[in-house]
Amino acid sequence: MRRGLLAAALLCGLAVCFTAVALADSTVDATTKPAADEEALTSDGFSEEDRKKLESTSQKHEFQAEVGRLMDIIINSLYSKKEIFLRELISNASDALDKIRFLSLTDAKILGEGETAKLDIRLEVDKENHWLHITDRGIGMNREDLINNLGTIAKSGTSSFLEAVQKGGDINLIGQFGVGFYSVYLVADRVVVTTKKNDEPQQVWESTSDNTFTIAEDPRGNTLGRGTRISVHLKEDAAEFLEEDTLKNLVKRYSEFINFPIYLLVTKTVDVEVPIEETADDKKAEEKKDDDDVEVKDDDEKEEKKKTKTVKETKSEWELLNEQKAIWTRSSKDISNEEYNKFYKALTKDFEDPLNKIHFNAEGEVEFRSILYIPGRAPPDLFEKAHVKNTNLKLYVRRVFITDEFDDLMPRYLSFIKGVVDSEDLPLNVSREMLQQSRVLKVIKKKLVTKALEMMRKMSDAEEEGKAEQKEGEEKKEGEEKAEKKKEEDEEEEEEEEIDAEKAIKDYNKFYEAFGKNIKLGVIEDSKNRKKLTKLLRYKTNNSGDKMLSLTEYVANMKKGQKHIYFLAGDDVKVLAKSPFLEKLVKKGYEVIYMTDPIDEYTTQHMDEFEDFKLVNIAKEDLKFSDKEEKKEKAKKEKAKEELKDMLKWLKDDVLKDRVEKVVVSSRLTSSPVAIVTGQYGYTAHMERLMKAQALNDASKGNFMAAKKTLEVNPLHPIISALNKQFNSDDEEVKKNAQEISLVLFDMAAVTAGFDVDSSDEFSARLTRMVNVGLKLDANAKAEEEAETADEAEEEPEEKKEEKDADDEEKEEPEKKEEL
Repeated sequence: MRRGLLAAALLCGLAVCFTAVALADSTVDATTKPAADEEALTSDGFSEEDRKKLESTSQKHEFQAEVGRLMDIIINSLYSKKEIFLRELISNASDALDKIRFLSLTDAKILGEGETAKLDIRLEVDKENHWLHITDRGIGMNREDLINNLGTIAKSGTSSFLEAVQKGGDINLIGQFGVGFYSVYLVADRVVVTTKKNDEPQQVWESTSDNTFTIAEDPRGNTLGRGTRISVHLKEDAAEFLEEDTLKNLVKRYSEFINFPIYLLVTKTVDVEVPIEETADDKKAEEKKDDDDVEVKDDDEKEEKKKTKTVKETKSEWELLNEQKAIWTRSSKDISNEEYNKFYKALTKDFEDPLNKIHFNAEGEVEFRSILYIPGRAPPDLFEKAHVKNTNLKLYVRRVFITDEFDDLMPRYLSFIKGVVDSEDLPLNVSREMLQQSRVLKVIKKKLVTKALEMMRKMSDAEEEGKAEQKEGEEKKEGEEKAEKKKEEDEEEEEEEEIDAEKAIKDYNKFYEAFGKNIKLGVIEDSKNRKKLTKLLRYKTNNSGDKMLSLTEYVANMKKGQKHIYFLAGDDVKVLAKSPFLEKLVKKGYEVIYMTDPIDEYTTQHMDEFEDFKLVNIAKEDLKFSDKEEKKEKAKKEKAKEELKDMLKWLKDDVLKDRVEKVVVSSRLTSSPVAIVTGQYGYTAHMERLMKAQALNDASKGNFMAAKKTLEVNPLHPIISALNKQFNSDDEEVKKNAQEISLVLFDMAAVTAGFDVDSSDEFSARLTRMVNVGLKLDANAKAEEEAETADEAEEEPEEKKEEKDADDEEKEEPEKKEEL
């Protein structure tokens, strides 16, 4: 690309130089004029008289392009991959076949008979001589066509043909720029084009990528019947394109969905049974054996016993490379589910069937066809490729593959969607490899996202309907007796409905398990489609058991008078189910959503409400229920607050100090003595853990969002009542014990909420003292020291020591005897 820009800059530089020279000449002329004429100068620096003289004496010339230099730009700068040449040549062949097929609509005889009437493309390889041949039975070219199309760079035969037939016909031709053919010089040092047009003599065009070419009538006569054969002599560094596997892969990648069959002449080795030729000695040995053999055998039996051997034989045959057809060009009504699945596997090389698909034609502002699929499973590197170009969508222009590397055709959260997009309106650059940024791309992206979300919405709706049907069925079984007689047809219909419901639930569960994180990422990133995406979310609740509910189902199950949607985030459902934050909500009969995915709390920050119900995190302060019961409890709370006022101040100022922002009476606790909650705009304990767990996270950046802890106290709990009594005691020892208990309660609340304990050593020491007291030991009781140490042990008496030595000697003597 750099060389191309440099060449373009050089051409522009020449034009600027020519202009500068002309301006310089005009300046000299102007300066030689008398001063009196200066007033009559026009805006371009010439007087009227000078302008007339200039126009009368000037000569008109055309810019001359240096063909060799232009070819160098096309060959070395226009295309980034050498393999593109095969796509361009096959596209040209497809265009030629489309032209003859279009003309045959009005004149069937134009196709000819026999082999000539077969519209296909054939590839042949001559490894020994480094030739690659591409042959089509298209419209062909005469001498004039060769000069105009191949001899004139950037004059496209397709463009001319389209101009000639503007009034009618559906002609989907690919070439627009007239430079695709010259991509062959990426790999070739010589090209020979043999072509035959109906009722015209066969011509041969030849060139070696310099600024010359030759055209001559083929002395061999009519060898093609009709069509074009491009013979490419490959360079030494392009020998890979002589390999059958390479050609097969390139055709599969770029031209698999071309309308016409593409064949490759392949060489295969097969095993063949051949008779073994007998030598003279073998014949003599056989005759001697026959003489010795008394038994008479028929000639047929002898014939059967003739010896054979297996030999390897090489043969050539035409292999079809593009069996899979572009089913997106057909109506969805004519395509079976099996065909869709087969196409998906061919397109993606996946071995599993897709979960769902959507096939649509976009019309109006932009016209394109597309099939989008949801895969049956998530790839293991799904989020590792989040910042890499999406390669799951393949872009075709009139069934010719252009690219599968997109920067912005699908949002990041939908990168798992696979499929094809085939458009006739996409603005491509000359090399067809990169899309030009334009309004068309934005329109296509918007349409693709809309259709992808529609496909997911239908799955979600089917799952919700399926659960509703199952619930109805369960209620009927419990509340009503089954009718004695039912029609067989009704039973069959019910069974079918149940199976469909089960499948819908199973499919969506599988989808959500694989791509639930993508949906949540979409809620964060895609503000325009946020409402649609929130309806796709699923969560477990304290009432749902193993099932997952949508927010729509949660709202439908809400208790009368409930004003908010309540949720709690954590690592595990079992741990959340025992959280003290749930106590009051469970007592009131409110359902609470469990969010156990690390991304869940990020997601809720971008979805303040759902269907006019605000989402409330019950692990944060100022939890309000906005119901009649709360008003009744308000008086109780105020009374308790007054009774515990001094103790709460003592806990905040003297005991906990900077460890909490405030200590308040709780409205959410019923069975736990205390709980730690966080501010409305700070991190919860769960979020704080997630932030710390990020390996590359800068801890200082999140300090301002660190949890501002609030200790909530349950005034009705006996522990708090007893603690208040100790606090009000005049005995300093009792008051000191109250302080110790307060610290233990705070640490326990921190652990329960999921916060890290400030000092694990102090926490452990306090618990040890509490255990000692519980066992009626001294609070600071320690393990007793050993009665005697090694140094303090008394020495044994000398007599005993001598007796011990004698015994040891007696024991050693039998052992020595045995050794002797």
